Amino acid sequence: MIRWLIAIAMLMHGAGHIVFVLAAFTDTPMEFSAAPWLLPGAFTADSPVGKTFALLWLLAMLGFMVAAVGLVLRKDWWPALAVAAAVVSLVVLIPWWNTITPSSRVWVLLADVVVIAAFGLPWKDKVVKALG
Repeated sequence: MIRWLIAIAMLMHGAGHIVFVLAAFTDTPMEFSAAPWLLPGAFTADSPVGKTFALLWLLAMLGFMVAAVGLVLRKDWWPALAVAAAVVSLVVLIPWWNTITPSSRVWVLLADVVVIAAFGLPWKDKVVKALG
């Protein structure tokens, strides 16, 4: 049961990454602020730099979704993919910290840190084994 809950959480977290992609490539309002990214410069989600980062957000989304399927199917590779997706997610979150809504920042950061801590540290095998 817990395996399914974690898989659903990873699917939902992965799906959430589409919001930045939509903000970068469509005119659909996504609740991002007009503030530039964390680093100096007038880069916004729909700027060329923002669109480049959006592709990395898309990569993180796909990583989480495929890892969730791997978890459900009990494949050996899913923890490494989940950790890689979480690292990519953090890499794209940090520069855009000022742009993303405060609650989204917290939940993305929390989800990524939990995935890295659970499946990327020395006790990973015990955690994976506990999932059945």
